[in-house]
Amino acid sequence: MTVTLLTSQSAPAATNADALVTGVFQGQDGPVLMPITDEIDLKAALTALGATGKAEEITKIPTTGRLAVPVIVAVGLGPEPGGPADRLAYLERLRRAAGAAARDLTAGAPAKAERVAIALPAGEPDEAEAVALGALLGSYSFRRYRTSSGAPGDVELIVHTAHDDAVRRARVLAGAMTLVRDLVNTSPADMVPADLAAVAEQAAAAHGLGVRVLDENELAKDGFGGILAVGMGSAHPPRLVRLEYTHPDAVRTVVFAGKGITFDSGGLSLKPPKAMETMKADMSGAAAVLAAVRAVAELGPAVNVVGYLSLAENMPGGGAQRPSDVITIYGGKTVEVLNTDAEGRLVLADALARSEADGPSLLVDVATLTGAQTVALGNRTAGVMASDDSLAAEIADAARRAGEAMWPMPLPEDLRKGLDSTVADLANVSGDRSGGMLVAGLFLREFVPAGVRWAHLDIAGPAYNDGAPYGYVAKGGTGAAVRTLVQIATDVAEGELAGSPDDGK
Repeated sequence: MTVTLLTSQSAPAATNADALVTGVFQGQDGPVLMPITDEIDLKAALTALGATGKAEEITKIPTTGRLAVPVIVAVGLGPEPGGPADRLAYLERLRRAAGAAARDLTAGAPAKAERVAIALPAGEPDEAEAVALGALLGSYSFRRYRTSSGAPGDVELIVHTAHDDAVRRARVLAGAMTLVRDLVNTSPADMVPADLAAVAEQAAAAHGLGVRVLDENELAKDGFGGILAVGMGSAHPPRLVRLEYTHPDAVRTVVFAGKGITFDSGGLSLKPPKAMETMKADMSGAAAVLAAVRAVAELGPAVNVVGYLSLAENMPGGGAQRPSDVITIYGGKTVEVLNTDAEGRLVLADALARSEADGPSLLVDVATLTGAQTVALGNRTAGVMASDDSLAAEIADAARRAGEAMWPMPLPEDLRKGLDSTVADLANVSGDRSGGMLVAGLFLREFVPAGVRWAHLDIAGPAYNDGAPYGYVAKGGTGAAVRTLVQIATDVAEGELAGSPDDGK
């Protein structure tokens, strides 16, 4: 299914479409409508139908031939926007409203509506971007393996706004997030490390990115012991992908590193069967890095961006690493592997250590790293840990401005001793299960180049929606962290995250 998004400045009620989406605020005295037509008493109709305007509530009103469009779809926007402090929350309500309406009208095969006009608040650029992004993401449908319900038709969305540049940015972000969703939702048999590396190579060729892929022989030659160890039990060997976007005016470099476990069985420390059902999503971090670098290339901020995709399949084959094995990470530090299901930190350690050669102003890794993240923060809020508390707060703020929920978390020094090993430089897990998300962050910190500002995003919960769809979020892969990474690159380009212009290359 192809989803096309257009803009229009014509009168919404005169649009030739299968449905017209409008917004309804939740007022103290009942629903508050946006004025779109005098031909129908929408307020009376909504009141009669019990509509309140609460967020994502959908009410359909037939126009019975009085308008060019056959049905008006009123979607709840929640409370009317307050002052500047409410702006970001209001934009998220717009995204979710547009997504809920688009999902209701277009998701599935065949779509209920193939041409949808959207007349939600879009008078400001940030509103236009929010509406366009929500509508595009809400229209997402993954149908690669469907055979019984027919091929979905193409969908055309028409956003009524004058802000074409903002809508273009929404298209770029939606395209990047859709790429992640498609990669995550693909069967792991069809997305082994070499497959994901090939997708990265294709994206690099299409968007003018530098790319290098290291196979298992090159990984061994160059000493990438973490990635190699994790991939030892699989018939599908590991890969390390390095992507590079450069800008002629850039004075800073940001490095993104993504965990790319294309399927995680837990290795010899085998997961329970139920826990494996969503482990095709364990490459969400690498997919987010790939998509973010692609989006940055399309948007063109004045910053250099390097992206590492650490790709392996964690399987319990005859050659798999064993609990108590000692491995050597890139750069020489040794790790005693006590639990082979704590593998993401091993593949990331190689990339973090390798990033020293890139001279980054800022280093950010993103991973579906720990189940402890979901225990601490739930399934919709990611955790942010960093080399200092101020950076964690800055990254969380960048995420909030991008429309993603992330929360700064500490890296308590007293937890570090749990990673001490009697035979190696450190162990990959602590004997004490307390603070598992934070301990994983402390492990990764050991491999950050000296003097480099670093942040770790644990997206274990937000990367995959195993529940019912909501807003613009479908069931399955979500595209988590893509917007945050793009926002970080933009902030670095503008000197808002990495300090002074001479703090990196």
